[in-house]
Amino acid sequence: MGKTTGFMELTRQERTYAPAGDRVRHYDEFVNPLSDSAVSRQGGRCMDCGIPFCHNGCPVNNMIPDWNDLVWKKDWQTACDTLHSTNNFPEFTGRICPAPCEAACTLNLDDQPVTIKTIECAIVDKGWEEGWIQPLPPRVKTGKKVAVVGSGPAGLSAAQQLARAGHDVSVYEKNRRPGGLLRYGIPDFKMAKSLIDRRVRQMEREGVTFWTSMAVGKDIPADRLAEHYDAVVLAGGSEQPRDLSIPGRELDGVHFAMDFLTQQNRRNAGEPLPNEKDILASGKKVIVIGGGDTGSDCVGTSFRQGAVSVTQIEIMPKPPAHENKDLTWPNWPMKLRTSTSQEEGADREWSVATAEFVAGPDGKLAALRCHEVDGNFQKIDGSEFELDAELVLLAMGFTNPVKEGMLEQLDVALDDRNNVRATTETYRTSVSNIFTAGDMRRGQSLVVWAIREGRQAARAVDEYLQGHSNLPR
Repeated sequence: MGKTTGFMELTRQERTYAPAGDRVRHYDEFVNPLSDSAVSRQGGRCMDCGIPFCHNGCPVNNMIPDWNDLVWKKDWQTACDTLHSTNNFPEFTGRICPAPCEAACTLNLDDQPVTIKTIECAIVDKGWEEGWIQPLPPRVKTGKKVAVVGSGPAGLSAAQQLARAGHDVSVYEKNRRPGGLLRYGIPDFKMAKSLIDRRVRQMEREGVTFWTSMAVGKDIPADRLAEHYDAVVLAGGSEQPRDLSIPGRELDGVHFAMDFLTQQNRRNAGEPLPNEKDILASGKKVIVIGGGDTGSDCVGTSFRQGAVSVTQIEIMPKPPAHENKDLTWPNWPMKLRTSTSQEEGADREWSVATAEFVAGPDGKLAALRCHEVDGNFQKIDGSEFELDAELVLLAMGFTNPVKEGMLEQLDVALDDRNNVRATTETYRTSVSNIFTAGDMRRGQSLVVWAIREGRQAARAVDEYLQGHSNLPR
């Protein structure tokens, strides 16, 4: 694939970013894309591995060596078609996926993997620019009706596949606009929401109907949905945040990360905020508890709001700067990663646990009382310290789907982790015509896993309705 000796002759070249001092002044994307010729050269670095380990790393089964080769040969349109054969929304994954495919690349043994994510994003962006990406309405309608609850990546991919199979698909979304946490959780500076709008228009022309501001289980009884439709796909995500039940949790100034991020995305979109207090970092000392992607998003958003300082604390020990390839490759390694948001000026503390939120004279949050922990997460005696804080954002992940409302009404069985129980073979819940996919089934995960599950669930639903399916698995 690509240039036979390209991996020896061509150096790895990645996209660059606007300077931190400039990009924190706005909420727009700040990536500087490579030129077409530079992307083509990067495709030429693909090694034609006997076993393409990038396939092992990519949950959505992207045919990565194939479109690397096509880009090298400058056959961009075929590359675009090949990319879409396994991934409904590569412009999403090309921006926010952590790229486990690159970690699995054979060239990563030398810390110089093929720039797969950059190439993927370049292909799909060019596809839109050239008009190659068009609606694909079905030639024949089946007369079957399917409801998809939730319009995140799992729901959108399931809905698009089912519509292309000829079913009448309705997507129910509790928010004002489709996209789920792609729209309301991912900051605009990581992914512009116009990308979602463009896909929604494509899907509407393919026959998908979107019902927004419609919370199933609240605005419409869930059992009515199950009765009216031939099949229902539950793709509502995993939205129950992990809390921190320590003294002072009730203080003004302690908030869940997603409440903070969602508010800012609504402001950017000009949407009215619900009847809730504004959560703003402006002029404040901010502490983010949690070292993952959500915590990083809080860091970048806090800087853009004008925070005085941002500190991110993590109970896990600091990972090594470089992984031991002999032990980890081609699997995803645990190593120190620094996001673009963290590069904008955040302080990071490791092996730190929070013991108490401390109130100031006005009764509002003033500080965090913390201590260091050992490798077993036990307190190290004498390590206590305090951090000034006027805003604390809890970004410790999500535990399970919200059970109140839809799941209680449908009475679907849950697994040991309180996710909706279903296998990856049938994606069917304990109720015969109800299916589930994405984080609601597997728990908190990556956008690329959600897209894969949505596609596979769509095939399972199609088989259930017709007895067979031509949709890819």
